[in-house]
Amino acid sequence: MKIEKNTIVSLRYKLSDAQNNIIEEPDTVMVYLHGGYSGTFPKIESLLDGKDVGFETTAQLEPHDAFGEYDPNLLKIEPRERFPEPLEIGMQFEGVPEELSEDEILEADEEEDEDDEEIDTLIYTVTELADKQVVLDGNHPLAGMALRFWLQVEDVRQATDDEIANQHPQDEDGFGLDLADEDDLDELDRNGGEAKGSGTSPRTLH
Repeated sequence: MKIEKNTIVSLRYKLSDAQNNIIEEPDTVMVYLHGGYSGTFPKIESLLDGKDVGFETTAQLEPHDAFGEYDPNLLKIEPRERFPEPLEIGMQFEGVPEELSEDEILEADEEEDEDDEEIDTLIYTVTELADKQVVLDGNHPLAGMALRFWLQVEDVRQATDDEIANQHPQDEDGFGLDLADEDDLDELDRNGGEAKGSGTSPRTLH
């Protein structure tokens, strides 16, 4: 069966930087719904479209094809007193676009449709700590990097109606690489959830 829209594709992949330094080489396959559902990068989908099981290729993605250019505007310095303790480098916090004021956010909430869409959020990572300040970076860790993917198609099957409706393979998490939009954030909610990486959701910036 060939890869086409609304097929479930199982891939083995290896991710390297442009100098062939390995970034990720998982033991398990990546499974995604093919056909523009954001299960993987559009350039990879284009390369795989119409291919059969066993197809193998190496693709290089420039930053604009992957996680975008590094944006220095997403680097923030916040007062440490806004954060919960203990605070460590590598902890992550979730936030909403700072260009929206609190009143605008409330209005947006009231105007949400039946899909109950949430305001886009961005994950900030703590990169530096000082006695009174915290440095946060909202860029994806791979932003600004050219990436090289080795790909091998292991299986292709027709998606079920439920998978197409949900735009997601059943019981699968997709690529595992964060493809979220890059939006800026405002201040921390000190009463948010646990930090990302501790087994629960990141704390919230709003």
